[in-house]
Amino acid sequence: MRRLPAFTAATALTAAALVLTACTDASQQTADGASTDEASAEASFDPSTVEADEEIAAMLPKEIADKGTLSVGSDTAYAPAEFIDADGKTPVGFDIDTVSAVAAVLGLEADVQSAAFDGIIPAIGSKYDLGISAFTITDERTAEANMISYAVAGSQFGVAAGNPDDFDPESLCGTTIGVQTSTIQDDELTEATTTCEEDGEEAIDIVRYESQADVTTNLVGGKVQAMYADSPITAYAVEQTSGEVETAGEIRDAAPYGIVVAQDDEELTEAVQAAVQKLIDDGTLEQIFAGWGSEDVVVDEAELNPAE
Repeated sequence: MRRLPAFTAATALTAAALVLTACTDASQQTADGASTDEASAEASFDPSTVEADEEIAAMLPKEIADKGTLSVGSDTAYAPAEFIDADGKTPVGFDIDTVSAVAAVLGLEADVQSAAFDGIIPAIGSKYDLGISAFTITDERTAEANMISYAVAGSQFGVAAGNPDDFDPESLCGTTIGVQTSTIQDDELTEATTTCEEDGEEAIDIVRYESQADVTTNLVGGKVQAMYADSPITAYAVEQTSGEVETAGEIRDAAPYGIVVAQDDEELTEAVQAAVQKLIDDGTLEQIFAGWGSEDVVVDEAELNPAE
């Protein structure tokens, strides 16, 4: 099914709910190789404050409970959802806090392992117990794995300051757009460029990068006219480049993020879903996202495989 309407209508998300402040020590380089001057502050949430829930923990598969950890795959190059802190080794971000809190409810520790984005879901149930990486829940993904909703985000374009190429988010054909490979935005641009060609217009030049940091760097460096990413990520790029990037157009395509669990692991799925719901109900998940400037994105219900 085409998603062309996603590029022609603004989503009814409140932009203020997704505007992020610079809440951590992350480093990102501009095209000339210089590091941006970033705010030095810590997110307010401490996962160690979350107490285990014995009833929910009892839902775990025995092998997971005995192991004492949850192995979690995450593409740690998508600030502020998940990225590597200034020490060069510690994963941080709102997804990292979320999965750490889920593990704590279950009486476990989260072992977050950096992984290529498109390799995480295929490895769920074998290499990883869970996946969390700002995964938008789609029918294609829930055909491969279970996904438990925890937050909602839209998509937004970003351009270099002043929009030097006069990029128009409502007229994409013939433009050059940077995107992280295998994201929902990559899928949407692929469908949009097919429509351009079917209509006899010039295709979109989609420039794919393995990391969002590379997308942002090449936007600032003038190698692409625009970037397309989840709205919190685009807003964060604006903050972290000290204004070298600005948003373009409205936030669009509101959709839930999901924690990924193997389809055949019913016990772990139910335990994680219950843990997420507890974190929603007691306000912990809102606290986590508030620490990253986005408390209003938390869902009311941790749904399993909600339809698109």
